[in-house]
Amino acid sequence: MKKVITYGTFDLFHVGHLNILKRAKELGDYLIVAVSSDAFNAQKGKKAYHSEQDRKLILEAIRYVDEVILEESWDQKIRDIQEHDVDVFVMGDDWKGKFDFLKDYCEVVYLPRTEGISTTKIKDDLHK
Repeated sequence: MKKVITYGTFDLFHVGHLNILKRAKELGDYLIVAVSSDAFNAQKGKKAYHSEQDRKLILEAIRYVDEVILEESWDQKIRDIQEHDVDVFVMGDDWKGKFDFLKDYCEVVYLPRTEGISTTKIKDDLHK
């Protein structure tokens, strides 16, 4: 079985999130999504609209997602890859090059983002 992992906050779930999850799942047989915890978001200076529990529930309901874990720190990725026997690490291409150090542990793929949609854009549009 080929396992894939991706990471993100997945707040204000939108079609861009769905597209990246679908394309990530197409790279393997089993998709693990590590959703940023509320505490980790606070460390990054971010605050999600939905709680980590709600974001986890939403992700678990997506048919492309096989397992959801919490992301608690930047440096847990190597441990997650090893503990979950991951073959492919996937992120949006706005992170291109930032996770190349993981190539020592698995394949690293950067997928293009869906144009015209992002959580930041939604938040900005709502404030207009």
